[in-house]
Amino acid sequence: MGNTSPRLESRLKRKKRIRKNIFGNQDRPRLSVFRSSKHIYAQIIDDTCSSTLVSASTLDKEFRENKAGGKKAEIAKAVGNLVGKRALDKGIKKVVLDRNGFLYHGRIKALSDGAREAGLNF
Repeated sequence: MGNTSPRLESRLKRKKRIRKNIFGNQDRPRLSVFRSSKHIYAQIIDDTCSSTLVSASTLDKEFRENKAGGKKAEIAKAVGNLVGKRALDKGIKKVVLDRNGFLYHGRIKALSDGAREAGLNF
């Protein structure tokens, strides 16, 4: 893999292992989560037609206007709540979580908790 860090290599290994079992379809699209050091992104993807149905991140205008300050986990929960509301508006109620190789704690767990509070089932 070249000059990538060992942490990134192990995350990419986990990502491959997870993605071979997770597939989003019309009934249960995939909620994909990515986090960087500053921002967090979530999108709901239908893998059968390779299209993004709903997305939300800390860079959205709607999110910045309602700026949820505080810790990164609180901000991630607000993003999860936002993606959950947008999904319900589109008629999506059930999703499958793709944590993208990240461990299920901290911001990833907070985002999924926020999406569950908004009404998504996974």
